[in-house]
Amino acid sequence: RGEYVALGDSAAAGPLIAPQDLTVPGCLRAQRNYPAVLADRIGVRLRDATCSSATSENVSAVLQRTPAGTVPVQTSLLSVHTRLVTLTIGLNDVKMFSVALSCAELPGSVPCSQRYRRGGIDELEIRIDRQRPKWGQTLDAIRRAAPNAKVVVVYGTYVRAGGCASQPVTPADADYLRAVVAHANTVMAGQAQRRGMQFVDLAAMSAGHDMCAPPNRQYFFGLVPASVGAPLHPTALGMVAIGRYLAATMDH
Repeated sequence: RGEYVALGDSAAAGPLIAPQDLTVPGCLRAQRNYPAVLADRIGVRLRDATCSSATSENVSAVLQRTPAGTVPVQTSLLSVHTRLVTLTIGLNDVKMFSVALSCAELPGSVPCSQRYRRGGIDELEIRIDRQRPKWGQTLDAIRRAAPNAKVVVVYGTYVRAGGCASQPVTPADADYLRAVVAHANTVMAGQAQRRGMQFVDLAAMSAGHDMCAPPNRQYFFGLVPASVGAPLHPTALGMVAIGRYLAATMDH
């Protein structure tokens, strides 16, 4: 059924989830990330270009520097023979990972919902809106390089509404983080759908499995992971769930 190429950042690559793919050590890519699960599920050959810390420019235009050397622009793996592309990208463009970590509740810290929202102006919303043309250009580059492929854009890092006692985030900041990620998803979804590409939001499938869930039910690690993994990234269980969910919900 053709070739499948996975593009994206650490939310697709799976940093620290064992076993890691040692062929590209600088990308911190799990062997059983959601692209691998999806490929097995639908019976296609996978070429995995996902790489932790990637930005949209690394997908479409700029070599990515990693601790183990540079890796090619991700779209260089695409061709007229590519039949499926998944893309998970965008939040690194607005430095969302460091923002989310900064929302951890520490003695004397200013809530991030106040720090990034002043006088009716939301700094993170502005950052995301500025990415709109760049995200569109990335999707256009994918279409040019893979003219015959179905392109599926997927994203989601979720904490439940109001947060929870097990995570060091105030209820207001938990709701703020949800709103910021939701806005990024809305912007990316708009760019994808305008180009006839499918956008898959992981909010529904991860309900009850967010970072507030017990470790044996978590699809996303918390700010302090319960096992070896990157904070706020998919767990091994989450990667399997996401791969299966995509297989079931993608337009075939």
